[in-house]
Amino acid sequence: MANAATVATTQGAPQEANASVTDWIAVAAGSLGALLATLDISITNSALPQIQGQIGASGTEGTWIATGYLMSEIVMIPLAAWLTRVFGLRRFLMGTAMAFTLFSFFCGMSSSLTGMILARVGQGFAGGAMIPTAQTIIGTRLPRHQMAIGMSMFGLTVLLGPLMGPVLGGWLTENASWRWCFFLNLPISLALIALLWTGIRPEKADLQQFIKADWIGILGLALGLSSLTVILEEGQREHWFESSLIVGLSLLMLLGFILIAIGQFTARQPIIKLSLMRNPRYASVILIVSTVGAAIYGISYLLPQFLNSIAGYNAQQSGAIMLLSGVPAFMMMPILPRLMQRYDSRWLVGTGLVLFVISCMMSLNLTVDSVGHDFDASQLVRGFAQILAMMPLNQITMAAVLPHEKGEAAGLYNMSRNIGGSIGLALTGVLIDRRSSYHDAMIRESLTANSTLGQDHMAAQTASFMSQGGDQALAQLQTVGQLSRDIALQASVMTFTDCFYLLGIALALCIPLALLLKKPTLALSPAR
Repeated sequence: MANAATVATTQGAPQEANASVTDWIAVAAGSLGALLATLDISITNSALPQIQGQIGASGTEGTWIATGYLMSEIVMIPLAAWLTRVFGLRRFLMGTAMAFTLFSFFCGMSSSLTGMILARVGQGFAGGAMIPTAQTIIGTRLPRHQMAIGMSMFGLTVLLGPLMGPVLGGWLTENASWRWCFFLNLPISLALIALLWTGIRPEKADLQQFIKADWIGILGLALGLSSLTVILEEGQREHWFESSLIVGLSLLMLLGFILIAIGQFTARQPIIKLSLMRNPRYASVILIVSTVGAAIYGISYLLPQFLNSIAGYNAQQSGAIMLLSGVPAFMMMPILPRLMQRYDSRWLVGTGLVLFVISCMMSLNLTVDSVGHDFDASQLVRGFAQILAMMPLNQITMAAVLPHEKGEAAGLYNMSRNIGGSIGLALTGVLIDRRSSYHDAMIRESLTANSTLGQDHMAAQTASFMSQGGDQALAQLQTVGQLSRDIALQASVMTFTDCFYLLGIALALCIPLALLLKKPTLALSPAR
């Protein structure tokens, strides 16, 4: 009887109309903008050595080319909802798209480190606006029964951007010039501007929103998030709190977070709406996406490092292995919206997290002889895991809040993913440094002069070196040097295994949070 009543009620309910062509143009514009912004996070990674050589920057200075982009992007993401209300969505997005084009041109023309960093900061600030606004466009322009398609498009761009960046950057650097990592954005940005003009209706600016803004919170946001990003990016290289730079930035970060907290109580409309975290479903999404972000960014750092330092792969070869995790995204794209409409989001996200854990555990048997194809299976499993975990989360974010809160919810969601990624990278760097030293010391401690196996190994190596020419003393020195390199290599492999294991544990702890999620209520598709 209950089922019959439900069917009758559903049949009697008015059905939502499909999205118009203009709506889909707006969604395409938002997704293209998000792809540009996420692609440029990592497109310079493979080209950094060439860029540093051309602009006269050292290895440490060159890291600011990536850090400057991340720092400004993460500040802009939560500001996007407010600036959209101030200027109107079309005016704001077209302005940021033009700024992104201009700063991309300046990046490509840069001949000094200062000019490059300033251009990257501007590029990141403009790009940061494109990520949450894409999610907002989808959440406000598509009817509920087509929301899954739009969110799948958005999620696909966010996943593929960081994966494609190093590969595309490496190819352009090898076959053209590193400057094309930035000039490539120019025609794409022009296409984006045309789509924005066509797909988004003009809105009146509301300058009262600018005057009455939460300026205390905005100042706190700029200080807190930019300082946090630099601390996480540079902390390991600067030896954390042994550095006066890190100590000073930590104080600025603390001041910024205090100002954000003050804004929560004094502003009529806080710049970051932390009250959204009172919603347990939304809070669960934020915790899960932060952890998944840490895992995605952490593995995107770990895997190329292993392939480069252990297997001897170059950037292009490593990128090909990384791209394997994008294959499932293309395979599932046609069926994912139907899965999201038919099955409970808790089960989809939970399945994705379980697969993510499995993919990490598949990398626990690494050896010094492991090469790229040893990661093929784990990368494919990880690809299915990412799309099953992330796609429903994109949709749940919009469904868990009220319509007027969608902009703030999208900003906090994307900010959390990026901060989670930065934390994942920082912790991975610390773990590699500390565990490498630990394993190296433990292996050396276990080797004693009384070990028969050790003596036989040393004697065989010495004889091998002597057969290549040279006296016994030189052969013994070469043997000791080779043993030291072997120990360091074994310690590195054990460290990479530790990192995959801990990332798997962190993801496993998020699985119970998936139970707090709820499948968004979707309307039936209208008859065709």
